[in-house]
Amino acid sequence: MSVIEPEGVRGQPTARRRRRVRLRTLLIWLAVVPSVAMGAQVAVTAERLLSQAEHLRADVAASEQIGAPLYTLMVDMQAERTMTASVWAGTAGAEEELRIRREATDRGAAEFRRVASGTNASFEEVEQKLEGLAAFRLRADARTGAADSTLAYYTGVIDSVIQAYQREFSHADDAEIVKESRPVVAMLTATEMVAREDTILSLAGPSRQLDSAGFEQFVSAMGAHRHLYEIWVVPYLPEVDKRFYDRIVASSDWQTKIRIENAVLSKHTDTGSGIKLPAETALWRSAHENFSVQMASLNVDRARKVLTRGEAKAAELDTEVAWLIGGSSGGLLIVVVVVVFTTRSVLRRLHDLHDRTVTVAEETLPEVVARLQRGQSVDAALLPTVRGDGDEVGRISDAFARAVAVSVDGHRQLADERHGFGLFATGIASRTGNLVSRQLSLTEDLQDTFGHDEALLAQLMRADQLTVGMRRQIENLLILAGGEVPDPHTEPMRIADVLREAAAEVEDFRRIERQALDETSVEPGAISQISHLLAELLDNATRFSPPRSKVVIRAELVADGLSVEIEDRGPRVTPERYEEMNGRLHEAPPYSVLAQNAHRLGLFVVGHLADQLRASVTLRRSVYGGTSAVVILPAALLVATTAAEPRREPAAKPVPAPAPEPVPETVPAAPEPAAVAPAPRPSGERRPEPVVRTAAGLPSRTTKAHTKAPATADTNADTEAPAPVTVPGARPALPERVPQTHIAQQLREPRAAETTVPQDAATPEEVADAWADYEHGTQTVEEELRRDRP
Repeated sequence: MSVIEPEGVRGQPTARRRRRVRLRTLLIWLAVVPSVAMGAQVAVTAERLLSQAEHLRADVAASEQIGAPLYTLMVDMQAERTMTASVWAGTAGAEEELRIRREATDRGAAEFRRVASGTNASFEEVEQKLEGLAAFRLRADARTGAADSTLAYYTGVIDSVIQAYQREFSHADDAEIVKESRPVVAMLTATEMVAREDTILSLAGPSRQLDSAGFEQFVSAMGAHRHLYEIWVVPYLPEVDKRFYDRIVASSDWQTKIRIENAVLSKHTDTGSGIKLPAETALWRSAHENFSVQMASLNVDRARKVLTRGEAKAAELDTEVAWLIGGSSGGLLIVVVVVVFTTRSVLRRLHDLHDRTVTVAEETLPEVVARLQRGQSVDAALLPTVRGDGDEVGRISDAFARAVAVSVDGHRQLADERHGFGLFATGIASRTGNLVSRQLSLTEDLQDTFGHDEALLAQLMRADQLTVGMRRQIENLLILAGGEVPDPHTEPMRIADVLREAAAEVEDFRRIERQALDETSVEPGAISQISHLLAELLDNATRFSPPRSKVVIRAELVADGLSVEIEDRGPRVTPERYEEMNGRLHEAPPYSVLAQNAHRLGLFVVGHLADQLRASVTLRRSVYGGTSAVVILPAALLVATTAAEPRREPAAKPVPAPAPEPVPETVPAAPEPAAVAPAPRPSGERRPEPVVRTAAGLPSRTTKAHTKAPATADTNADTEAPAPVTVPGARPALPERVPQTHIAQQLREPRAAETTVPQDAATPEEVADAWADYEHGTQTVEEELRRDRP
């Protein structure tokens, strides 16, 4: 499996990665944006309400400060206008009352100027019109011009006051205030219409004589104030004010007013100079003085209620703003709490999902895959299951569970296929191994039969050595296919003999120099595996080193067990290459890596054997510039060597020749071929235990060709190797090769000692072949280095 990288993608620069907003940030923004929007809306609404409340308070303050003087000024101007008309008509005693009214008007005008100084344009218009009051008073006193023009001045000032009152105090932002203030302006206008009627009747004087214009003005004022009271005042009055208005209307003074108005309309008399009013008009003054006071009280009371309502409304707006801010703050707090809770809940679930996913991806799934690769069963409870949750996190968890299930099914199928292929390869290797064993037995028989022919014997030994190498390659296939090479040994073996057995497996065994520095033995069950591991390393060392150089293998005890070091003088290897090879040796690589490096199976075999033996193999540069392979065998594989038992030489077959002599240098020596099953020995003869040596001085191979065949080999009779015959009561006879039984008779006789140093027995063709093999190995290494170089 590939290495899992939790952050980003391998090989992608961090600066070029697209920046993604974290889910926590998105959730926070999801709460912040609406909260800010709601806060802004609340701020705008609160500002508007506070502004409305402030405006209401300003209107109330302006009404209390300017409204009362303005209303007083209007009433005084109406009274002065009426007295001016009476003086103009020649009513007796009107001059003194006019003087009193003028003084009251002057006081009202002075108060109005004091409170309205520097205010808005509406009040400035009233102030400007008041500037001509003195001039019109002089015209009234001198009776200069027409009376209508003088009275029209007073009417203009009063209209300006009503307009100022309407503009400044009738356009509040609150609809209820507008509704309640509307009757106030209408009542002021209606009161002005009644005051105009009073002025017109006063202008008629004792003669009760009016011109046509005056009569029309009276009729218009009467119709206007009746229309205002019926349409714009009475419908908008509160119940209390409406009852008060009904009492005024039902009073005798108001009824007298109605009778006089009706009499003026119906009983007037047209004369040549104008219109003669009826006698009932004499009762107008007393009636007007009474109901005008009541109507003024209603106007003032209605205005004060409007101001009180304005103050109350301003207080309500302040309270509404307080509730709005408090409610909004509470809502924002609830939103924050909900967002925090939701964010923590979502992030906690995502964190749990991440932890479960990482645990499954980095621990559970690799363990499951490893168990599947080892052919073991898998507990389904360890894998995530589909729960069917309806939310998004649950669906993601279910999707991951489905992905894990698909991955496990795929690995289970691959493991089954690999296991099946391993069984297939094991069966093929087993059958092929049996054939090789039979080939070795046949070679042994040929050596026994034609041993007198030196040339043929050399070729047979050469063929025997090649067959041994073939057997080792078949065992490599068996190891890589997941099988195990059975170990026929039943007793511990000395480490020196193990080194000798490993060296015998190598084609160029003459170049191997063995050094067993300590006396120890190896457990029987690990002898074949250790011998195979060392043989692979020795074969690699002889192939990739000069043909005339030595390969040294030495073994000695260390703190962690037994150290076996193999040192050659091959080509130089880079540190990076050593690091790569050691990585394959320290941990058996998967078959995907094996498929990409099929030309270097030796390292994989060594790695698998080291993994099975719990041993460590390290490659490094030697002091001679070549490669040094250090194998550390654990102490559990070692046993103490029994020093009391003496070594015994094997019993040799009966030969007529005297003591054996060395093999002539003209005959190329080769490793001992696999032994065949010997002929049955006499029942009384016992087989010696020590190792048998060949003519070249190497240990003789025992029945490894037969005993190393896997347990799964074909059981057919034609493929089974012949087994040695044992005698009851004696140890099983082990097949062996007896030295100097196949050489010519003349070679068995003693020879005189040589006075000169013997020359190398290798022929020029053999030397050329050896150098060719060395060059081929060197070129292969260089090609691999160039291919691996980035």
